[in-house]
Amino acid sequence: MAFLWGVATSGHQTEGGNDTSDTWFAESVSPTVFRTPSGPACDSWARWRDDLDLVAGMGLTAYRFSVEWARVEPVEGEFSAAALDHYAAIAERCAELGLAPVVTFNHMTAPHWFAARGGWLDPGSAELFARYCGVLMDRFGDTIAYAITLNEPDLPRLLSWVPMPDFVRDLERATLDAASAAAGVPRYRLANVALPEEFDALEDGMAAAHTAGKAAIKARRPDLPVGLSLAVVDDQAVGTTAVRDRKRSEVYGRWLRLVRDDDFVGVQNYERARYDGDGLVPPEHAAGELFSDVHPPSLGNAVRYVHAETGVPVFVTEHGLATDDDTARVAFLEPSITGLRDAIDDGVPVLGYLHWTLLDNFEWVFGYDIKLGLVEVDRATFARTPKPSAAEYARIVHKGGW
Repeated sequence: MAFLWGVATSGHQTEGGNDTSDTWFAESVSPTVFRTPSGPACDSWARWRDDLDLVAGMGLTAYRFSVEWARVEPVEGEFSAAALDHYAAIAERCAELGLAPVVTFNHMTAPHWFAARGGWLDPGSAELFARYCGVLMDRFGDTIAYAITLNEPDLPRLLSWVPMPDFVRDLERATLDAASAAAGVPRYRLANVALPEEFDALEDGMAAAHTAGKAAIKARRPDLPVGLSLAVVDDQAVGTTAVRDRKRSEVYGRWLRLVRDDDFVGVQNYERARYDGDGLVPPEHAAGELFSDVHPPSLGNAVRYVHAETGVPVFVTEHGLATDDDTARVAFLEPSITGLRDAIDDGVPVLGYLHWTLLDNFEWVFGYDIKLGLVEVDRATFARTPKPSAAEYARIVHKGGW
């Protein structure tokens, strides 16, 4: 398959009204770590055709979207034909527009009932996820170009290496306590608000879910490429006593071993981090509002590292810049993609590049204050206005990417 150029999105962050999900529930409890509720998000549940027209209009060849498990299975064991039809229509329209549908089966969120069972800590979670994957495949699996089981299962462990005030960690714990109380269960658990003492069990559950989900997908379509996506910082060592390798082992190790049996691995890179023997070194290139050390070569470096550790093809399933200053995003795009090309020229098999993200959307605990989109969304009318970075990305793709 030809190298794919596209954008990545996720359901909860764009669709709006995902009110049978765990994240929607956790946004509404008090206290909550979420700055604001997701509410209508970008209204993409209704405006998805407009979104696809924007993608096609940029001359892209791939569109990554996620299916919201909570919409497909709002009640345990009951599947919504209307929701399945909705996602099938998106995949079919992608094909009509010449866009390869890259489908994420689980992008951070899950059904409310699943979280009330303990989420990925529940012993039956892998089986439940595999059943859901099978339902999706039976409805529209023949139209999918690439399947991603899980998005960033390494994120909680990665965030534990990010300097953060104690009150934020305390608020995360308070959010889960409040959600458990509101749901009337002993342990209400999300994938992206996690407790350090549960990291191992959480990862065990998600690794089992990936394996079971992949098996369900392959049972129905053995030829479909399946992988998962990892958050990968360009970790660099400063000096001979750097803690960089310990971080890599803790954060990525189990996942890089797991994906060696996959068809590809998704790499999601936004920044670099430099470590000496004492820990994190202050950034040299702070530019984004969310990620602290923005450095265009980081993408190529992350891709090289992951391929060297796994031996499988790499798919850049997210890459972008958090900033209100779109001129910075414009300047960031080409040198980053040039670094990716250099990795390809050196022999790293890369399947494609998906920019995060199409729309300024709901960025989890940060609400709507963080901007990563190529397209601005009016919060009152939901009107879409492409930014100069959308034109710049289209220009890069039009000339072949390099």
